[in-house]
Amino acid sequence: MDRNERLARIRASLDEFGCDALVVTKQVNIHWLTGFTGSNGTAVITPDSLAVVTDGRYETQIRHQLQSAGVDAELTVTREVEQPLRAAVAAAARVGLESEDVSWAAMRRFAGWLDGRELVPTVELIELERRHKDPGEIQRLRLAASIADRALAQVRPELNAGRSELAIARMLEAAMLDFGADEPSFATIVAAGPNSAKPHATPSDRTIEPGDMVVIDFGAKVDGYGSDMTRSFLLGTPSNRQQAVFDAVIDAQAAGVAAVRHGVDEREIDRVCRRRLTDHGLGEAFIHGTGHGIGLEIHENPILSSRATGILRSGYVVTVEPGAYLPDLGGVRIEDSVVVTASGCEPITLSSKSPTAC
Repeated sequence: MDRNERLARIRASLDEFGCDALVVTKQVNIHWLTGFTGSNGTAVITPDSLAVVTDGRYETQIRHQLQSAGVDAELTVTREVEQPLRAAVAAAARVGLESEDVSWAAMRRFAGWLDGRELVPTVELIELERRHKDPGEIQRLRLAASIADRALAQVRPELNAGRSELAIARMLEAAMLDFGADEPSFATIVAAGPNSAKPHATPSDRTIEPGDMVVIDFGAKVDGYGSDMTRSFLLGTPSNRQQAVFDAVIDAQAAGVAAVRHGVDEREIDRVCRRRLTDHGLGEAFIHGTGHGIGLEIHENPILSSRATGILRSGYVVTVEPGAYLPDLGGVRIEDSVVVTASGCEPITLSSKSPTAC
């Protein structure tokens, strides 16, 4: 992963956002730019320099990570950010702050430290650049997705064993760690029976039983990059209505994936999925957006919804995850993560979408 190329892209964006320098406080953005994974850091980007400030807990770690990433930065190890920050922006008249990460209190501190300089609230300056994944990022996302696929294959038969939602979630997470994940990429969802009608249900001690619809939404994280996949199951002999809902979601999800390609309006993926579910009489049961980008954050730009404003580009990695949720019946969601290409997309989540547990 070429961190210096990323820094060059951010520097090229400073004028567009009306900045002479950018103060980066969001830790995931500092990770993306420098490779540093600590919990406390501030970076300052100017047209010809990069300064990073952290505290003594991370001195050895940050030196190693900057060197490993090939990033040349002026490093200051201190708990007092004011003086190195002033020095880094000495030649700047307009200093950008990440407005969606900086609190009101922090903004006032920056204003005091940088007296006389104009503070410019930037919106997603770095996040917009993070949408495009380089080969190293895609490699990590593929590996994370393959680990999740293996974990589900191992745990899937246990759905028929009378285990609880929580037990299945713990088994999946343990399997991902065994197969090489650093950690789960988010809190695993296992929701059965009436709980499956809640899109973000928390696993409980409810036993999974024949006749249940089961939604499993989970992922693995590798080197900071997290996968995201959802599969749904119909345990035992499904009713006609259960099978119809499952078939409708499968149809809508396939249509959404088929619509993904370079140059397509992001809203179109959402429209395609909603039209299909509406045709099946389930439009009102689809109560969330259709997808989102994945990477260092499990929900990142772009967001595939009716409010999206962008265009899909080759190299984006997004999810397509329509669902239908009926409180008196249960829910179904199918989700794939896909790499956008010029001619379509390539799924990196490869688990079977069959509704049977074995």
